[in-house]
Amino acid sequence: MNASCEFSTYACAHPGVSMMVKHSRITFVTGIFLTAVLLVACSTAAVPDSQVDARPEVVLVESQPLNLPDLYDRVNPAVVNIQVRLSVMLDSNGDAEQPFGSAQGSGFLYDDLGHFVTNFHVVDGVDQISVVFSDGLILDGELIGSDPDSDLAVIRVDGIPSEIGPLPLADSSMSRVGDAVVAIGNPFGLQGTMTTGIISALGRTLPSQAVAIGGGHFNIPNVIQTDAAINPGNSGGPLLNLRGEVVGVNSAIASSDRQFSGVGYAVPSNTVARVIPELIQTGRFRHPYLGLAGVDVSPNIRDAMDLDPQQRGVLVMDVTENGPAFDAQVVGSSTEIEFDGRPMLIGGDIITRIDQQSVGDFDDLIAYLSESTIVGQKVELGLLRNGENISVEIVLGERPTSPN
Repeated sequence: MNASCEFSTYACAHPGVSMMVKHSRITFVTGIFLTAVLLVACSTAAVPDSQVDARPEVVLVESQPLNLPDLYDRVNPAVVNIQVRLSVMLDSNGDAEQPFGSAQGSGFLYDDLGHFVTNFHVVDGVDQISVVFSDGLILDGELIGSDPDSDLAVIRVDGIPSEIGPLPLADSSMSRVGDAVVAIGNPFGLQGTMTTGIISALGRTLPSQAVAIGGGHFNIPNVIQTDAAINPGNSGGPLLNLRGEVVGVNSAIASSDRQFSGVGYAVPSNTVARVIPELIQTGRFRHPYLGLAGVDVSPNIRDAMDLDPQQRGVLVMDVTENGPAFDAQVVGSSTEIEFDGRPMLIGGDIITRIDQQSVGDFDDLIAYLSESTIVGQKVELGLLRNGENISVEIVLGERPTSPN
């Protein structure tokens, strides 16, 4: 049975709204080989030589689709190769492998002030950042903000050529399965590579780079799945529609060998629009937090709790002591049953609604929290408790994470 919480976890140990999912060899390619390939190309060779209102939050340009060569000519100058220097290279166990190393990813110009968007995992823990433009110009970059929970970061570069303009953001909520998309980036260090495909699916979840207290990882919701070829080195580069608008930031692939196999993932542009201005202004983003762990209501849970055969929602498994849900007296599960030879707790509240948004599963819950709420906001949870529908108000806290 898949457990769900507010973070995606390999062992759902921390009660902080989580989702225990099998990540089927999602690979995040940093230089560190994880269960999932973060798309950063790594090598041990030497690296070759704020203002929030600088752009609108989301731009939806009513323009005609471009042909691919014209789209490339318009967009490619704003896409950069990000080369980083690391003082310590880590192996797959997190142990020091070499005294120094290098890696590279991608990024794109976000505004007219020299802010570039990339992935958190591209720049996490690095000592030096070099930004390589399409014409070969190399400038130093400064990390000014990062967010492991969304796997996004902002680099500032001074002195960028005046003819390079920022890429507009699309409204990713308007994306549809089957939409044509283009990925531009630097797979394996091959700068300015363009690949094409479609949006294969919407509403996926990925484990973030943020480690929850007690272990496990929080989830990034509403991730876009694409079959446009992306590979190590594409991390942080844009996934674009045919109008040249960014619909997502390429971040990971599902793979058993660190090579593209037709399933790529991009952080949606609406998350970019929400997170990046805060990173520019304060260097960090505060994620709202309920403070509970739960699982999707399954047929087995419905049978065990004598629920309606059509009942959906999230069964609360545990509540973090002194957290927001605890203060609102949300009830966790305490009755132990055996399922497939394993003990399981049932009997807690079932979350069926948050504000006016119905909750069919845990993805619905974390997507609403991520896109529609802020820390300190009061939300209303609709709960099924002992066969009765009730409502409780909760003041959202700030998501805690373990120190790196």
